[in-house]
Amino acid sequence: MIKRTLLIENKSSITTKNLQLVIKTETKESTVPIEDIGFLVLDNPEIYLSIPAMNLIVENNTAVIICSKNHLPNGMLLNLNSHHIQQEIFKNQIEASMPLKKQLWQQTIVEKIRNQGQLLTKITNQKNTFEFLASKVLSGDTTNMEGVAAQQYWKHFPQPNLEYDGIKRGRYGDYPNNFLNYGYAILRAAIARALSGSGLLNTLGIHHKSKYNAFALADDIMEPFRPIVDEKVFSIMQNYNEQELNTAIKAELLQLLTRTVYFKDEKSPLMVALQKTASSLQQCYTGNRKKIKYPKLWNSMDTE
Repeated sequence: MIKRTLLIENKSSITTKNLQLVIKTETKESTVPIEDIGFLVLDNPEIYLSIPAMNLIVENNTAVIICSKNHLPNGMLLNLNSHHIQQEIFKNQIEASMPLKKQLWQQTIVEKIRNQGQLLTKITNQKNTFEFLASKVLSGDTTNMEGVAAQQYWKHFPQPNLEYDGIKRGRYGDYPNNFLNYGYAILRAAIARALSGSGLLNTLGIHHKSKYNAFALADDIMEPFRPIVDEKVFSIMQNYNEQELNTAIKAELLQLLTRTVYFKDEKSPLMVALQKTASSLQQCYTGNRKKIKYPKLWNSMDTE
């Protein structure tokens, strides 16, 4: 089931009544069934969210995303008890062997590099060597082919209406980094929600290990999906003259969650596909699968 994404940008009071989220602003009041909401994005410092509403939201496995004063997502609230065998799943995840984690990371980086190459081909109409780079990824990516690919990827990523190609990526960089970072943060929240729904511990990553990172596993699994954000930002740069985040551009980026992706025998909205990917990772930890089930971001006709 595709869940709704709510973006709240005005001073508001959010409470609950009869399993409905009641959103009051200075000019109107609206209600939304809590079961319909997948993501609640709060982007105003004067939003009041009641504790009963908060509890019902997390019980529904809705991700609450809080934005900072620069309007970029800054934190997430997730359900910590979203699976009936949570303890067993945590145990399998914690006890996962290093060879298994290295193999899972290899699979993840191979998918990421392939997706980067496919997107570059799609938007530049030029061949590239990314399939070759993907074939060189070792267990654990010990030779850092991810970094090699990233350098080439951003060097050749076109910027419409500008006199030069390439983007200098940075967490706090100039346009279009603000668009990219917003999209990545939404993607990260969606993946964290899917992982939590599969009973996995977001803090315990496959590759990312920073002691300050509470969402290391989400940061791992989001890597192959980043080109979805890159493609959307490229489209926004072609169709908008704005270089600052506004409501229209945020709405465009939030549409990523309903974008179609492709599995072998079916197509699926990204929001649903992420649940399948998360479930497959959980099965890798239990020994019931050997590979993470990543979707194809484009079908064959999309990239021709």
